[in-house]
Amino acid sequence: MARLFGTDGVRGLAGVDVTAELALGLAQSAAFVLGRDARSESRRATAVVARDPRVSGEFISAAVSAGLASVGVDVLDAGVIPTPAAAYLVADTGADFGVMVSASHNPAPDNGIKFFAGGGRKLPDEVEDEIEAAMSRALAGNTGREVGRIRRFADAEDRYLVHLLGTLDGQRLDGLHVVLDCAHGAAAGISPDVFRDAGARVTVIGNDPDGFNINDGVGSTHLEPLAETVRRHGADLGIAHDGDADRCLAVDAHGDVIDGDRIMAILALSLSTRGKLHRNTLVTTVMSNLGLRLAMANNGIDIVETAVGDRYVLEELNAGGYSLGGEQSGHVIMSEHATTGDGILTGLHLAAEIVRTGSSLAELAQCMTVYPQVLVNVRGVDRGRVASDEVLQQAVAQAEIVLGGRGRILLRPSGTEPVVRVMVEAEDEEQAQQLADDLAAVVKTRLAV
Repeated sequence: MARLFGTDGVRGLAGVDVTAELALGLAQSAAFVLGRDARSESRRATAVVARDPRVSGEFISAAVSAGLASVGVDVLDAGVIPTPAAAYLVADTGADFGVMVSASHNPAPDNGIKFFAGGGRKLPDEVEDEIEAAMSRALAGNTGREVGRIRRFADAEDRYLVHLLGTLDGQRLDGLHVVLDCAHGAAAGISPDVFRDAGARVTVIGNDPDGFNINDGVGSTHLEPLAETVRRHGADLGIAHDGDADRCLAVDAHGDVIDGDRIMAILALSLSTRGKLHRNTLVTTVMSNLGLRLAMANNGIDIVETAVGDRYVLEELNAGGYSLGGEQSGHVIMSEHATTGDGILTGLHLAAEIVRTGSSLAELAQCMTVYPQVLVNVRGVDRGRVASDEVLQQAVAQAEIVLGGRGRILLRPSGTEPVVRVMVEAEDEEQAQQLADDLAAVVKTRLAV
């Protein structure tokens, strides 16, 4: 039987995969597992519940709140707020756990449910498995005074906004013109206010969520409207969020894309120069560009690599006591200020670095040279034999000889489907494409099912 939880909570087509019944049962099970400390202390557990603006979030979050209250959990209903805001508020209120209803950058018909433990931290696999296992038990509902209360968390946005501004340590954004793309998502109600309160001149697109248009042609997965708006208005930079605002991608004044790797490079150098990069180390995934590794090495900054997924970056940040990490996709985690990726926080600090240094975003991004990176997905193969097939490994070794130490090859089995991802980086894009195609052909032949 397939595991219910994926790499970032439970996700699927709302009303088919993610139903009201599933949401209610999952909430009750989560209350049983995550409310354990409250029960041992003979007190009532409290949970923060939030959602992004997609229409299905209304019935799913209602079912989540109902499930929690039915087993005696008091619910603080934060309404539509970003995922990192929900995580922050769990910690800020001292709640026992939190629930975010969102499918992030996915299209509107999808939705998902993810949980935060006390302190606003994501759950490890073993705790998710415990919640899933608890769903097979008959959990008795509470009665009378033991039923939980559901209250509106009236100042949720204000608390989060004050927190974000406080991370700037007084640095203002006066004189900076920023275009924000809120993806018709959870950032629409707060990101423009935060940047304006910090002093920036703000132009906003993708800020009219109607429940159906989230991520539709806008946001971090569709950067063209942002780039066009920045050029048309002569803005200094553009910042794009995704549906739940845990990502940040940017474009410079010319409309050129600044991805998560370049954002991390800029922030890492800034923090290192100011003595704020803990252990002078940046945490990245194996998919980050070779150029990022070289840029960090040239500036005396160490890199720790993890598997793909922001949860693995988070685990390494916590285990090593590091302060910055993230992914090429724009999940950037500044652990001094957040327990998860925060697109608004990242955008604020990227903008602050422009003001602090007096340099344009394009000039700051020159700290890193992006190597051409080609990714080929090979489907219908046995992903479990990647490491054990000798002929394939010999082909990889031969390709590495061709690169002569001036490139990188990564063969990564997908964690969710019968796909092997072949990634090649090289100084020359044509060479990278040729090597990737050649290796993909070997994978298809050797690992055929």
